Amino acid sequence: QWILGREGADVVVVGDGREALEAVAAAANPFDLVLMDMQMPEIDGYRATELLRERGSALPVVALTANAMTDDRERCLRVGCSDYL
Repeated sequence: QWILGREGADVVVVGDGREALEAVAAAANPFDLVLMDMQMPEIDGYRATELLRERGSALPVVALTANAMTDDRERCLRVGCSDYL
């Protein structure tokens, strides 16, 4: 948050997938990008991304995860992430 904010980005930080879904739905100004932690409590990033896509969101979602195997990247893309870091 600090680095992105310093560069001029407006950053919204949430604690879990449910809060991420609520933040996207409630945003007065649509987000340009979601950086999605895939390992979150309650609703993880995989399910949160699936739900965003089911709700018709075309918002770019970049998966953030320490999991670095080829299968992990493929899983992120399969659930609807735009990219993977």
